[in-house]
Amino acid sequence: MSVAFETVRKVGFQHCDPAGIVFYPRYFEMLNSVVEEWFEDGLETSFKALHMEQRRAVPLVHVEADFTAPSRLGDELHFHLEVIRVGQASVTLSIAVSAQAQPRLNATLILAHMNLETARAEPFADALGARLRAAAS
Repeated sequence: MSVAFETVRKVGFQHCDPAGIVFYPRYFEMLNSVVEEWFEDGLETSFKALHMEQRRAVPLVHVEADFTAPSRLGDELHFHLEVIRVGQASVTLSIAVSAQAQPRLNATLILAHMNLETARAEPFADALGARLRAAAS
């Protein structure tokens, strides 16, 4: 499986607990921002267009995370996103996070594609679905 998207985030003060270590819920905020950036830059579908214009969303419906080492204030975190599986109305992603070539976090996310008007899952639109399938290969 090839890496579909890569980006870097610097650990800021807002991410840390009083010991200067990333407070684990902040990782989930970072993961969400990485997915949002990937949609815009990698899939050519901004969250603004998806949510506000198309009235669709991709809520997180399942997440698994393994924290392998602490990250500290000032660390540069490298995020490597891979598409594991594309279903009719869901996508499974793997995101590996490292700093200084040391693994810090491995997460698996499942996002559902839903219609905001009906609050129900629905198949990905043709263009977005095609880009997702291309990212999985």
